[in-house]
Amino acid sequence: MSTTLHAVQSPVLAPARPPRTAADRMRALARAELTLLARNKSTLFTVLVLPGLLTVSMYGTVGSMNLKQSGLDAGTVLLPGSLGFALLFALYSPLVGVYVVRREELVLKRLRTGELRDREILAGAALPSVLIALAQSVLLVVGCSLWLHVSLPRSGWLAAAALLLGVGMIGALAAATSAFTRTAEGAQIAVMPLMLLSTAGSGMVVPLDLLPDKLAVVCEALPLTPLIQLVRGAWTGGAGAGEVLRELLVMVVWTLIAVLVVRKRFRWEPRR
Repeated sequence: MSTTLHAVQSPVLAPARPPRTAADRMRALARAELTLLARNKSTLFTVLVLPGLLTVSMYGTVGSMNLKQSGLDAGTVLLPGSLGFALLFALYSPLVGVYVVRREELVLKRLRTGELRDREILAGAALPSVLIALAQSVLLVVGCSLWLHVSLPRSGWLAAAALLLGVGMIGALAAATSAFTRTAEGAQIAVMPLMLLSTAGSGMVVPLDLLPDKLAVVCEALPLTPLIQLVRGAWTGGAGAGEVLRELLVMVVWTLIAVLVVRKRFRWEPRR
């Protein structure tokens, strides 16, 4: 009897654990990051509250503009702008902080010694922010549509494609920004240039049609401008095929630049 029990309990006969896939590894890392995010009250406020709060606060500014000449109204200005706020405050800003803090705490270095690959580490750490930003975007679209009486988009697929491409672009830009950021405190400053330039010049609050022509041309090259223009065009139906391709090209170029920076400059150990 004892021999039989010993054979049953022997590790040789125990069922082998199936190998973990890349999805399993990233899901485990994302779950850990989500737990840490839930414990950070200030970050939670930034991620969950600030995009909607900024959208509401900009209503007075947008309402005072002369939008008739551009064929827009408060709804078609604020709704795309709210998606920009979601990507900046729910994805870009917190994700830069995640990469920098995990690097300085040697978490990234330890993760690389395990079975996780570099891409899996970056993607797994970004997954909670990506999902929150997407959920936040859906809620803001629904909320703005009901609040500002915005009708259904004429090209919903275009808005969805622009949002998904924008998430990938902003995620890559967050990783690239973290490569030049030395400390967690510095991350709060490092995100400001893109956030301020996007808010002021990407059409999130002031449409490019209301800007001087030369300034508008410069603003068209900003990373978030194509996203805002495509989403706005999806609602108004004013985006032609040539314009869509141009905006998509700008987003792809910014994504490729960010990916190249990450490959060349991203650090896995603390900066000294």
